Amino acid sequence: MIIRKTKDFSKEFKKLPLHIKRLFQKQEVIFVKNWLDSRLHTKRIKELPGSYSFRITRRYRVLFYFRNKEVIFFSIGHRKDIYR
Repeated sequence: MIIRKTKDFSKEFKKLPLHIKRLFQKQEVIFVKNWLDSRLHTKRIKELPGSYSFRITRRYRVLFYFRNKEVIFFSIGHRKDIYR
């Protein structure tokens, strides 16, 4: 599975607390093995057709979509801010 990260994703990632960055890396390993693993709590986003989210923690999420054989991570952040 090829994962691409947008520039916006990278900017948002840099702003995250260190412990969230580390947890993201652990969740990313799980994601690569099986993006539907129950530990990720992957969900479809109704407001953005074709997009999904998975949990880093109860408060932090990653938004992504599939394009051809790639996965595009396009946003990461606190759940109260990320869906805007």
